Amino acid sequence: MLIFDDSIDPSACTVMVVDDVQENRNLLERALQGRYRVRKVPDGETALLAMEEDPPDLVLLDVRMPGMDGFELVQIMKVSPLLSEIPVIFITGLDDIGNKSRGFALGGVDYITKPFQILEVQARVKTHISLILAARKLKHHAELLEQTVEQRTQQLSLALEKLKGASLDSIYRLARAAEYRDDDTAAHVERMSRYSRLIALALGLNHNTAEAILYAAPMHDVGKIGIPDRILLKPGKLDSEEWTIMKSHSEIGKKILEGADGGFLKLAEVIAWTHHEKWDGSGYPRGLAGTKIPLVGRITAVTDVFDALICRRPYKEPFPVEKALRIIREGSGGHFDPRVVDAFFSVEDQILGVMEEYKES
Repeated sequence: MLIFDDSIDPSACTVMVVDDVQENRNLLERALQGRYRVRKVPDGETALLAMEEDPPDLVLLDVRMPGMDGFELVQIMKVSPLLSEIPVIFITGLDDIGNKSRGFALGGVDYITKPFQILEVQARVKTHISLILAARKLKHHAELLEQTVEQRTQQLSLALEKLKGASLDSIYRLARAAEYRDDDTAAHVERMSRYSRLIALALGLNHNTAEAILYAAPMHDVGKIGIPDRILLKPGKLDSEEWTIMKSHSEIGKKILEGADGGFLKLAEVIAWTHHEKWDGSGYPRGLAGTKIPLVGRITAVTDVFDALICRRPYKEPFPVEKALRIIREGSGGHFDPRVVDAFFSVEDQILGVMEEYKES
C-alpha cells in the first residue's frame, strides 16, 4: 500500500484485479496500465495472501469465483486491521438489486456490472483513487498539525515552567525582605512554602491548589515590614506593648495583600492573616478556633512554627530537629489542627529532605 506524502502521483497507486477469468484480468490490466500499478490474481485465497504481504490501494473484485468468492473475501478484509480500510469495487455479472445491496452492505464502495465498459471502469477507478489520495492528504495534514500542536504545547509548557520558576524566585526574594529584618534565615520562606505544598498534597488537595500554596506561603510574614526594628531585633522577651505591636503584622500583611481578584495572591492574604491562629482558639489576630480557621492558615501554622524552631533567631538558638518534631506532635489538638499534624508526619521524610536541601550555607 502506498504511504502518502504530498509528492505522490496517482500512477504510483496499486490497483489489485481479482477475477478467475484471465481474459477479464487482462482486459482490466490494459484499461488501467500506465495510469496505475496493476496486480492481477485469479482467486480469493491468492488475493488475501497477496494483500497481507503487500496491501494494495484499491481492489477490483469479481464476486463469483471458485473457492472463496468476492463477498467472503470482503468479509475477511473488513475484520483485518491491515486490510479493513482498502476500498473495494465489485465488478461482476451479478446485476440484481439483492447482490448489489449485499455488496454495499459488506463495505464495497462501488459496483460495476459486466460486461463493463472500459471508459466506465477508468472513470470509476479514477474517482476512487482521487478520494483515497484526498483522504490520505487530509490525514497526513492532520497528523502534521497534531505534531505541530504537540511541539508548540511542549514549548509553551517549558516556557510556562520557566516563567513560574522566575515568578517563584521573585516571590522568595521579596518575601525575604521582611524575613531578613528579624532573623538571618534567608531560606526560611523557601522551606516553609515547600513544606506547606507537601502537606497540602498529603491532605488530598489537588496539584493546582498545592502549587498555589507554594506560591502564596512565602508571603506569610510580609506584614513584618511594618514592625519597628527595635521590636523585630530585640534579643529578649517582648513586653506586653511590644507584643501587641508584633502581633499586628498579621493585620498589616492582610492589608498589603488585600484586593487581589483571586489566585495565589488572594491565598497569600488569607495565609498572612490566619497563620497565627490556633486550633484551640488562643491565637491571633481574631482568636479563631477549629475549622473556622482556613485550611491554608492551619497548614502554614504548622510549617512556620516547625521551621522557626529549627532556625536561629535573635532571641534563641536553633532547636534540634528531634525536639522541634516533638513540639509539633505535642501541639496537635491545641496549637495545631490534628489532621494537619498527621499529614505533616506522613511526609516527614520529604520535609526533612527539603530542610536539608535548603539549609543555610
